[in-house]
Amino acid sequence: MRVLLLGATGLIGSAVAARLAADGHEVVGVARSLDSVARRVPVARWRRLDLRSALAPGDWLPLLEGVDAVVNCVGVLQDSPRDSPSRVHDAAPRALWQACVQAGVRRVVHFSAMGVDRGGLSDFSRSKQEGDSALEASGLDWVILRPSVVVGRPAYGGSALFRGLAALPLLPCIPNAGPIDIVQLDDVAETVSRLLDRPTHMEGRTAPSQVALELAGPDRLAFEDVVAAYRRWLGWRPARRIHVPAFLLAAAWKAGDLAARLGWRPPIRSTAGAEIVRGAVGDSSGWTAATGIRPQSLEAALAANPASVQERWFARLYLLKPVAIGVFALFWLMTGLVSLGPGWNHAVDVMEMTAAARLAELAVAGGALVDLAVGALILWRPTARLGLIAALLVSLAYLLLGTLLLPALWADSLGPMMKVWPILALNLVCLAILDER
Repeated sequence: MRVLLLGATGLIGSAVAARLAADGHEVVGVARSLDSVARRVPVARWRRLDLRSALAPGDWLPLLEGVDAVVNCVGVLQDSPRDSPSRVHDAAPRALWQACVQAGVRRVVHFSAMGVDRGGLSDFSRSKQEGDSALEASGLDWVILRPSVVVGRPAYGGSALFRGLAALPLLPCIPNAGPIDIVQLDDVAETVSRLLDRPTHMEGRTAPSQVALELAGPDRLAFEDVVAAYRRWLGWRPARRIHVPAFLLAAAWKAGDLAARLGWRPPIRSTAGAEIVRGAVGDSSGWTAATGIRPQSLEAALAANPASVQERWFARLYLLKPVAIGVFALFWLMTGLVSLGPGWNHAVDVMEMTAAARLAELAVAGGALVDLAVGALILWRPTARLGLIAALLVSLAYLLLGTLLLPALWADSLGPMMKVWPILALNLVCLAILDER
């Protein structure tokens, strides 16, 4: 079959793409940006489309030519400059369902989320339910999949957060966190495979149609028990459990919301907080009856894939990443502000000791503005890589100009020339861990 796959660069979408390609389907991936992530996903061809602007059936019809089925794996957590749940979960899919009717594409497999049919607690769950309702009313041959928290060997979002929390010396317990029926990514991809490859896998069953299936794992776990399971998997001794005060959690959600406004996608945001309290539990009996899949437990999946040193590195670096990038951006911003404020006279005095004494004030002001610009570029996610590259080049320029204009600075063991080297090292680390997935 030729399958149009939305969200093909995401955690679930990339796994589904690999599985469908292995089954022999021709996968046409849809993504907002065709960057290095897209080059790693095995699809036959790519179509670029930003769902935030694909709000009419005519935006979708060219993508549906020759398509036999549509799989929608798109999901965004919260409103931000990069994301819009109401458009991505409801308005754009609503237009797609209408286009499918017009194009004669009947089969649709649509990913929603566990619990959205029981009442929306956030824009995420409400918009998911509205998109589901539009599909249910479309008359298409649809299956809605509502997975619990999905984890697998790849890690992104919540699944990555479990690993990051597992690396902490203390195991945080979130008050009022609801239970979770963890589901494995391989089982989710297998489900889509069976729904699209009926003769091979359905074993005489009638292919499910116009039904919503809850994809829930076999074990109901507390949030901290999931983290503890990952800690055991990573080979670390059990950590002492601590209850996180409500005010610290509120501050963490707000910090995540602020990062999202700057274009980042942290898993810790106010929407995540609401969904964590709700939990993610369901009944997998309908899933098993429809597909024959018996979901794997978290412990069994982890035992089947022992953790490698790469996993331990990732877990330790995950929560250090925002700290490193935030501190680095703050360093450049504070350097600029100090140069323009309390450090002005000292900076001018140093410049007057060089061959560029006549341009001392201009040089200090220009350097301060460059530092401020670099810090701002690093903070804004769409320009973060450019900012880090600019920081690297500016640091090297400072070394070169300092050597030419005032070589005596090298004689100071705690002076600016020596301090540039750890700055360069941190710069390279931030560049190395910048990718989100």
